[in-house]
Amino acid sequence: MKLLLFSLLCHAAVAAYSQPNYQAYNALLAKHVSKAGEVNYKALKANPAALIRAIDSFSKQTPSSKWSKNDQLAFWINAYNVFTIKLIVDNYPLKSIMELDGGKTWDVKRIKIGGELYSLNQIENEIIRPQFKDARIHFALNCAAKSCPPLYDKAYLPSQLDERTRSFIRSTNNELSEKTVRISKIFDWYKADFGNLIVFLNKYADVKISPQAKITFAEYDWTLNGER
Repeated sequence: MKLLLFSLLCHAAVAAYSQPNYQAYNALLAKHVSKAGEVNYKALKANPAALIRAIDSFSKQTPSSKWSKNDQLAFWINAYNVFTIKLIVDNYPLKSIMELDGGKTWDVKRIKIGGELYSLNQIENEIIRPQFKDARIHFALNCAAKSCPPLYDKAYLPSQLDERTRSFIRSTNNELSEKTVRISKIFDWYKADFGNLIVFLNKYADVKISPQAKITFAEYDWTLNGER
């Protein structure tokens, strides 16, 4: 009995220190997400085995304070994204995530991780934003809409946030010049996270923006980010 107890305690200790395993999630992304970030929801709906395996791998995981901060952040970003995919697949076909729950689907507690229930808003606004204080997360989280930063076709690792931020800022979602910028509503909704917008943009833009540049925000396209 003592030997069994010791074995269980050792297993729990190893699990607490081990990094999250994204094997099932990576397999899903490789098969069902394009390089442009379009998701084949129709195929996932018809054959949900890959999604079930990925969701199960996250649900059984208990995020640990013994992980590095970077590993914790990557886990929550990936969890947010895979459970958003599940939300769309569960309700597919639909034209927009805004059709669900009166446009407030982010507030519904339906995400089970480590025995706890979370909403998408809790993961983003009660865990990721306050705990990690990194504005780059807004270019990793995906809300299943065309105006969202594209869903990455691999599980996020901490080293990829800079590249994804640069890619989004230089994309057609934003129009940048020295004197005027027309940028995503993300920068308006979460302006408290970015500080001085021009300074933030200049870290990643391919053009030098003047501190006096006029800033406007583009309309957000909530059309589903699904393959046609």
